[in-house]
Amino acid sequence: MTAHALADTATLTGRSLRHILRSPDTIITTAVTPVALMLLFVYVLGGAIDTGGGSGSYIDYMLPGILLITVASGIAYTSYRLFLDLQGGIFERFQSMPIARSASLWAHVLTSLVANLVSIVLVVGVALLMGFRSTANVAQWLAVVGILLLFILALTWVAVIAGLAAKTVDGASAFSYPLIFLPFISSAFVPTGTMPGPVAWFAEHQPVTPIVNSIRALLAGQAPAGDLWIALAWVAGILVVAYVAAMALYRRRWL
Repeated sequence: MTAHALADTATLTGRSLRHILRSPDTIITTAVTPVALMLLFVYVLGGAIDTGGGSGSYIDYMLPGILLITVASGIAYTSYRLFLDLQGGIFERFQSMPIARSASLWAHVLTSLVANLVSIVLVVGVALLMGFRSTANVAQWLAVVGILLLFILALTWVAVIAGLAAKTVDGASAFSYPLIFLPFISSAFVPTGTMPGPVAWFAEHQPVTPIVNSIRALLAGQAPAGDLWIALAWVAGILVVAYVAAMALYRRRWL
């Protein structure tokens, strides 16, 4: 983007962030479901689940999956806010003003990035109160943050597609339900080896498992080995495909 487009994007991002500050319940609501799942799995089901992880606590094992569910829950609001702007005529007003036409779309993407990071911080804070501990060094924590940032961006562009293509408010956010459910059929809560054959195969070969395994290893101060490259390949692939599809849809509709 040019300097003019960057300035316009920054202005519109500030507008979107102010809307969130005036209605912080969206971020709180995003964090409620993951926190409720943590409470359920740790204090109700955790004692009956054998992760084969030695002395580590169950909250340490399942937190990476909870973080992905947090993001999947949060991007539904991105699609919802984008859909409301489209239906409310905001985009038409912006198109008539001397601003970069891509700025309004990028503002939603950056707002999603900030809002989801805040939700993740809230969830990690609750996890610390519940006993989560990490032996990761600074570089490993930065690697975790980097993976989560890429994951947020990838799912945000998926949310942009849904927001641009939706015909109803419910349709704009309903796409996130499968994404929230996907971690449950992965290594997020139990080892994939404990699952029946076909389910285990799917869990091993879907994108959430290598992402969860990589984050879990990094938080435990270990090297994620080959899982990291598989995770990055999945996230980068989803990001590129979703971005290209979203921009094509946006150009066809508005540019």
